[in-house]
Amino acid sequence: MKAIEIGRFGGPDVLELVERPAPTPGPGEALVKLDCAGVNFIDVYMRSGQYARSHAYQTPLPMIPGMEGGGTVAATGEGVTNLARGERVAYCIVRGSYAELAVVPASKLVRVPESVPLPVATALMLQGCTAHYLSHSVFALASGHTCLVHAGAGGVGQLLIQLAKQRGATVITTAGSAEKAAIARQRGADHVILYRDEDFRGAVMRITGGKGVDVVYDAVGRDTIAKSIRSLKRRGLCVNYGGASGLVESVQPLELAEAGSVYFTRPHLADYISTAEELNARAADLFDAYRAGRLTVTIDREFPLASAAEAHRFIENRDTRGKLLLRVLS
Repeated sequence: MKAIEIGRFGGPDVLELVERPAPTPGPGEALVKLDCAGVNFIDVYMRSGQYARSHAYQTPLPMIPGMEGGGTVAATGEGVTNLARGERVAYCIVRGSYAELAVVPASKLVRVPESVPLPVATALMLQGCTAHYLSHSVFALASGHTCLVHAGAGGVGQLLIQLAKQRGATVITTAGSAEKAAIARQRGADHVILYRDEDFRGAVMRITGGKGVDVVYDAVGRDTIAKSIRSLKRRGLCVNYGGASGLVESVQPLELAEAGSVYFTRPHLADYISTAEELNARAADLFDAYRAGRLTVTIDREFPLASAAEAHRFIENRDTRGKLLLRVLS
């Protein structure tokens, strides 16, 4: 099979197209013939070595990256009775989707309804489940809450805005251009701050009458985290779930007290889809919302598998306006 492999940590140039033997599913596993693979910042962190010490997301070398995929079941291993060859499936948080074939634990696979295209289903796995756990579990948004969503025109941002509005929250978001601001408004954002033109913390305080927001969802990281913490209302929550500008290395505990006895968390998606039941419940919610027309999924662009390095450069430039995919099946 063709696959993208890295033999050392580094920049996009370490992503190499190689030929590897087709894998064989073991007990409790399925072999998936991939149509597409998601491109996410977690792939960048793993490729660059930023997650080299992570227990949740291990990065042994050499490695085939990619933590999200969609395709069809090609074979099943011993003990797998709930999946049949040819069934359409999608998954996330299993490394190795930058390839034509991937072995995935059967418990991590979600059946894709016929009315949901595989690229959409793939986008709703890692990014969709992230938006779902952020809005439903880390901080369960409800009517009366106000949230700040950084990077509202990005893949997670667009989905998070929509889910937050469905739960009755007021949504403030940041964007880097008028074009991105328009996308965020189309997804339902109540207020959009052009952070290059205006200090976003000052804008949040102006919009909220000096109170601050109940929760900040921050995937930008190093460049924004200090002001994100200071954008909270008393006893609010700052959720750092990524680091597009660089990973956050430290937060001073006293700063949380000075900001109003606020809370800080840095969650992993893996801990919010740790069982098949939780994974399938989140996926079912997302698929139902998409099929009912309540959730718009934007596929920004697709790259061929061989152009994985180009896809990584694109996402690292923070130019995305939705989901990036690698098209594996030509």
